[in-house]
Amino acid sequence: MPILIALKRILKIKKLVGITYDLKDDYLAQGFDAEKVAEFDNIQTINAIDESLKAIGFRTVRIGNIKHLVQYLAQGKVCDLVFNIAEGMYGLAREAQIPALLEAYNIPHVFSDALVLAVSLHKGMSKAVVAKSGVPTPDYMVINEKKDIENLAIPYPVFLKPVGGGTGMGISASSIVRNKASFIKEANRLLKTFEQPVLAEAFLEGREFTVGITGCGEDAECLAVMEILVDSASDKGIYSYKTKQEYLEYAKYQLVDGDLAKECEKVALGAWRALGCLDGGRVDLKADNKGRICFLEVNPLAGLNPVDSDLPILCKLSGISYQELIDKIVRSAMSRIAGKKD
Repeated sequence: MPILIALKRILKIKKLVGITYDLKDDYLAQGFDAEKVAEFDNIQTINAIDESLKAIGFRTVRIGNIKHLVQYLAQGKVCDLVFNIAEGMYGLAREAQIPALLEAYNIPHVFSDALVLAVSLHKGMSKAVVAKSGVPTPDYMVINEKKDIENLAIPYPVFLKPVGGGTGMGISASSIVRNKASFIKEANRLLKTFEQPVLAEAFLEGREFTVGITGCGEDAECLAVMEILVDSASDKGIYSYKTKQEYLEYAKYQLVDGDLAKECEKVALGAWRALGCLDGGRVDLKADNKGRICFLEVNPLAGLNPVDSDLPILCKLSGISYQELIDKIVRSAMSRIAGKKD
C-alpha cells in the first residue's frame, strides 16, 4: 500500500494515540531534587502535545509514566500509537524503558526505538558511534569510577558533565577545568552527586549551535540551525543548568544561514543517521578554535515545551508553528510504520 494512502486511512479512522510522559510535579511532590528531574515535563507541555494531536485528527489518552503504562497494559487496554516523551528516572537506559515495553507489546510509538535511545543517552557511546562514521567530535573519555580520573589523556581545558544527563544537569561554571586539581575535584563531585559515569571532553572555545531535525534516515531533514548566545554573567557563558532555567535573562537565540548553516546541517544529519534516530529531535554542535563544527550530543527525545524548549524555539524563529512541528514528527512515525506494513 502506498505510504500516502496509508497515512490518509490512518487519519480517517481517528486512531487512538496514547501519550506517555514523566510529569515534573509528580516527582517534586515525592521530594526529588529539582535538578535531577530537570528533563521532566510540566503540564503545559502535555496540554500542548495533546491539543496538537487532537487538532491533527487523533483521539488521545494521557497514560503518564512507565508505572502508569504498566497498569494500562495489565488492564488489557491498548492504543494504536504512543507519543512517547518519557525520560525515565533510573539507569542509563531510562529513556529506553517505555519504548522497550511498547515494542514487547508490538505497539508502535513515535520517536526512536529502545536501542537508539539507550545508546544516545550515553554520551560516550553515542560519540563512539558518531566518530566511527566520520563525523567530527572533540576528544573524549568516560570516567566510570574514581580510578579512571588518573588516566586523563586529553589536554586542558576539559569539559565535564554526567554521561547520561540532559537539560544542563550537572553543568556549571566548574564544568570547565584547566588543571589537574580542578579536574579531580569536579570529576569526583559529579560521580558522587549524579551516581553515574562522567564524560570528559576537550573544551571547544567556539560558537554553539543546535539543529532541529525531523524524519528518518535519508529522508531526515533539518528544520533550522540556531545559535545559542549565553551572557558571560551566567556560569561564565556556559549553557548550563542555571542558564537554561534563567534563559530569558541570560540566553539569546538566533538562526544561522549560509555556508555555516550548511556545515552544521551536514554534521548534524551525519550524526542523526549514524545513530539511527527517528522522527524528530535535536543535535547539539560547537565550533573549535579553528571554526570546525563538531558533534557534542544528540537529543532524540528533545524537549517539547511550546515556550522554552530549544526545538520549538528554533521552529518558531524559522516560521514553523508548534502544531506543524508535532505534525511533522507524527507523520514521520506514521510513514515508517506504514512502510513496514507494505
